[in-house]
Amino acid sequence: MIVDVRGRLERTPFIPFVVRTSDGHDYSVPTTDHAFITPKGNRVIVIADNGAVAVLGPIHISGIIDQPTPA
Repeated sequence: MIVDVRGRLERTPFIPFVVRTSDGHDYSVPTTDHAFITPKGNRVIVIADNGAVAVLGPIHISGIIDQPTPA
């Protein structure tokens, strides 16, 4: 799933998405500045607008949902 997150972060044009975890939480990634993948490629870091940080391991990422912006 980290490969899928990387693909979405590199996609042009960028389309906002949500990372869903195995415990049912959704982490919004409205811009490329809101998420990155650690150098080892084994964690996804999602940063919310309020400064909250989520460190997500690959085993806990259960889905990625595109959130196209309204036209």
